[in-house]
Amino acid sequence: MRYGIIGSGAIGGYYGGKLARAGQDVHFLFRSDYEYVKENGLQVDSCNGSFHIKAKAYCNTADMPQCDVVLVCLKSVNNGKLKELLPPLLHPQTLVVLIQNGIGVEQDVQQMFPDVQLAAGLAFICSAKMEQGRVNHQCYGSINLANYSCRDEALMQKVVDEFREAGVETGFVEYQEARWKKAVWNMPFNGMTVALHTQTDLLLKHPDTRRLIREQMMEVVGAAQALGVNGVDEAFVEKMIEMTDAMTPYSPSMRLDYDFHRKMEIYYLYTRPIEIARKAGFRMPKLEMLEAELKFLEKNL
Repeated sequence: MRYGIIGSGAIGGYYGGKLARAGQDVHFLFRSDYEYVKENGLQVDSCNGSFHIKAKAYCNTADMPQCDVVLVCLKSVNNGKLKELLPPLLHPQTLVVLIQNGIGVEQDVQQMFPDVQLAAGLAFICSAKMEQGRVNHQCYGSINLANYSCRDEALMQKVVDEFREAGVETGFVEYQEARWKKAVWNMPFNGMTVALHTQTDLLLKHPDTRRLIREQMMEVVGAAQALGVNGVDEAFVEKMIEMTDAMTPYSPSMRLDYDFHRKMEIYYLYTRPIEIARKAGFRMPKLEMLEAELKFLEKNL
């Protein structure tokens, strides 16, 4: 199959790079480092083994071929650009996989493209892109796919198979469960590393912030359960805390966005899930407070 990568940063560069290294036909959209990558290729420094590829690089999707699978790895604050970026890559059977943070992204993209097949990509990875043409993959790296509106289960299975062949641990998960499980980690850690100007490891080493992180996670669990989502429970919270204890000290994407004075993904990571939970009769007061703090910090960047 032919793959297109929109957003060839820490996530798109890693997964696209793995697919390309395994021999798949992968076409990358780059922004600021297009000229550099076109000339020098893409370097992935990975805890699982570093590698370099001569990427098929583009600076405009109008120059890219139609693709069977498009991985959208943009920050969700840029989703308005998809109206222009996506159409040149689409044919009637294209599967678009949104590897993005937050709740509600698929619903809004589907409204933009009613006939396009969508899936969610839930990445569990610590990765960053701090310089031109170089991705720093620190730990983890698995990805799960969840069907949102794909009419072709065989196509999704083929994507899973090709990710696995590329050395990426990949599986199928139920959509709502997957999105809310991701929120269990994302909502506390992304915002708290910004608000307290710290990293994941220090939040868990201090007993007060460790307790607060757990309480915030349990608010996400309560919201998911109020919405009738299965599989999001206290045992999963403990699993996420244990996983983060073992993780390399990490600055999540929102912390990097704040540090580099970029717009943060507050809407889909906080505002939208808080609104959805409130409509179901459940409040997340600690995360509502964190949302307010993040909006203040962003306004005063």
